[in-house]
Amino acid sequence: MRLFSRTLASMCLAAALSACSLGGLLGGGKAPATLATLTPEAADPGPITRTTSAGQAVTIEVPIVPQELRTVRVPVQITPTDVQYVTNFQWVDTPDRLFQNLLEETVRRTTSRVVLDPRQSGLDPGIVLYGQLERFGYDAQTGQAVVVYDGSLATAGGNQVQTRRFTATVPANGTGASVGPALNRAANQVALEVAQWIGR
Repeated sequence: MRLFSRTLASMCLAAALSACSLGGLLGGGKAPATLATLTPEAADPGPITRTTSAGQAVTIEVPIVPQELRTVRVPVQITPTDVQYVTNFQWVDTPDRLFQNLLEETVRRTTSRVVLDPRQSGLDPGIVLYGQLERFGYDAQTGQAVVVYDGSLATAGGNQVQTRRFTATVPANGTGASVGPALNRAANQVALEVAQWIGR
C-alpha cells in the first residue's frame, strides 16, 4: 500500500512539474484562443510561371535573431535594459521564420524574380539575401511596434556584397490586439523596401 502511495505521489508531482513547465512556455498562463501570423499586404498576382537565367534567382535565408526573439511571444522594450512580453498574444511560429516567409512572398509578388527557399538553393542560389532581425516587438517608451532588419545581399559567387538597414514603426497601445496588426504592417513595410532593394 505504501509503495502504491509513493508511486501515485511521484506521478502527481511529475504531472505538476510538467504543467508548470508548459505554463512557463506559454507565458505563465493559458494559451491565447488564437495564434497570430504575418500576412503579405502586396497584391496577390495569382498563378505565376517564371524562368530565369543562371545567377538571377533569389534565395532568402532565415534571418538571425537575438535571444529575446527566439520565442513565439512578442517582446516589450520597457527600458533599454528591461524586456517583458505582451500578454495573451503568441505567433504561430518564431519571428525569424515568419519574417522569412513574408519576405519570400513579397519579393515573389512585387518583382519578376524567381524566389527560392534555402532548401532549394542547390538548383541555383543566385542572389542570396542574408539578414539579422534586430528588433521585432513593441517599444513601450514610444508606443510603437518596431521592426529593424539588417540585410546583406550577395551576388552569385559572392563577388559583391551590399548591406542595408531597414526600419519601420507603427503606433500601437501595447495590447495583443493592437501590437499584432501593427507588427504585421511594419513587417510589410520592411519587406516591400527589401523587395525594391533586390530589384526586378
